Amino acid sequence: QVQLVESGGGLVQAGGSLRLSCAASGIIFTINTMGWYRQAPGKQRELVASITNDGNTNSADSVKGRFTISRDNAKDTVYLQMNSLKPEDTAVYYCNAVCLTKRGNFEYWGQGTQVTVSS
Repeated sequence: QVQLVESGGGLVQAGGSLRLSCAASGIIFTINTMGWYRQAPGKQRELVASITNDGNTNSADSVKGRFTISRDNAKDTVYLQMNSLKPEDTAVYYCNAVCLTKRGNFEYWGQGTQVTVSS
């Protein structure tokens, strides 16, 4: 059983910063891509940023230059540093990981952490 546990969400004023963390645990042979998605009320879940196990990153145009994704492979942890936050960044942020386990490759999700940016 693989679990993703997120932390770091909260309430911040516009222009502020937050850092999200997501740690994976369980019987994992390899963690391939890790990423962060978000879902605002009434909207579909969207990719924020992703990172492969060799460090290649991808991010949404809306967060380029403001958000940075990174990972610590030794700790099976992915981070999202969010700077210059805007009210439109308000959403539930979900961690995502594609893991190779003894049963094969599967995609896992965290429980979500709320990020609220006030104007």
